[in-house]
Amino acid sequence: MSQDPNNTMRALVLDAYDAPFRLTEVARPVAGPGQVLVRIAASGVNPLDTKIRAGAAAHAKHPLPAILGIDLAGEVVAVGPGVTAFRPGDQVYGMTGGVGGRQGSLAEYAAVQADLLAHKPANLTMREAAALPLITITAWEGLVDRANVQPGQTVLVQGGAGGVGHVAVQIARAFGAAVWATESAGKLALVERLGATAIDYRAETVEAYVARHTGGHGFDLVYDTAGGPVLDASFQAVRRFGHVVSCLGWGTHALAPLSFRAATYSGVFTLLPMLTGEGMANHGEILRRAAALVEAGKLLPRLDPRRFPLEQADEAHTAVTDGSAGGKIVVDIAF
Repeated sequence: MSQDPNNTMRALVLDAYDAPFRLTEVARPVAGPGQVLVRIAASGVNPLDTKIRAGAAAHAKHPLPAILGIDLAGEVVAVGPGVTAFRPGDQVYGMTGGVGGRQGSLAEYAAVQADLLAHKPANLTMREAAALPLITITAWEGLVDRANVQPGQTVLVQGGAGGVGHVAVQIARAFGAAVWATESAGKLALVERLGATAIDYRAETVEAYVARHTGGHGFDLVYDTAGGPVLDASFQAVRRFGHVVSCLGWGTHALAPLSFRAATYSGVFTLLPMLTGEGMANHGEILRRAAALVEAGKLLPRLDPRRFPLEQADEAHTAVTDGSAGGKIVVDIAF
C-alpha cells in the first residue's frame, strides 16, 4: 500500500556510520505536547555533524538508522498542546536535533521542542539563520553565561575566524569588550574585519603577544575554541583573577599556570540540554537575545556561497571535512 503523501516527507537517513545518506520517504512527524512542527527551509552543517556521521563523536551519540542535522531554520506549520510562544506561519531557527535520538534537520519537517526555538532574525535569509544556532549558543554560553563578559574587558578568542570563534568575537564586541583573536596568517584579515585585533599565533609566543598587547598582565577573559595545546596556551594568556572558557576542554591539562594566576575555568557543553532535557529553555532564550544583536547589525554569520540541495548533502559534508569551506556550509531543504 502506498503512503499518503500528505503524511510523509523526504528525508536523508544514515543507515551505518561513514555511509552515504539514503534519500527516502518517511512518516511526517506530528507535534506533541510542548512541540512545534517546522517545515525546514535550511539545515546548517557543523563539523560535529560530520563527526556524528563518521561515528567519531562518542559524546553526541545518535542511534542508527538516523536523520542527522543539528541546526535548522524554517516555518512553523503546526503547534502542539501547551505551546503559546509560536503559531503557524512564524519563521524560526534553532539547534533542535541530530543527537541523542532526536530527529535532525536533513528532512522536510521536524517536530521539535518549542523551548529550543526562537523567531528568526528578520534581516536574515533562512540559509543565514540556519548557520547560526550551534555556534552562537556555544559562544554565548561561554562568554555571557559562564564568564559574564563586561564592557571594557579585554577578551582573547583563540581561533577567531572559525565557526564558534567568529561569532564569539562579534558577541564580545557587542557587549562592549575590547577583543583580540589568534589565527593563522591567511585568516588575520578576516579577524580584523570582524573588529578584533589579530594575532598570528604561529609568528610569536604566548608570552610575546601577552607582553605586546597587555603589557604582560594577560587578558581578562580567554575563550578557547580549539582545545589541546591551545587551552594550555590560554591558561598562560589569562591575567590574574581572570577567566578561561573552553568548548573543547576534554583533554588532560596542567592547571598550575591557571592556579598561580588565581584564575578560574569554565567548560561549555552545548549539547547537554538536547541529551538530557535539562536547560532547553535557555537555548531558546540565547537565540532570542542573539536575534536582537543580528537585527541591530552586531552579529552576522559567515556563509560559504555554494548551494547544496538535500540530494547533495554528502557533498556538503565533504565540503566541511576537506577544509574547503569558506564559511558555514548550509543544505537547502526548501527554496
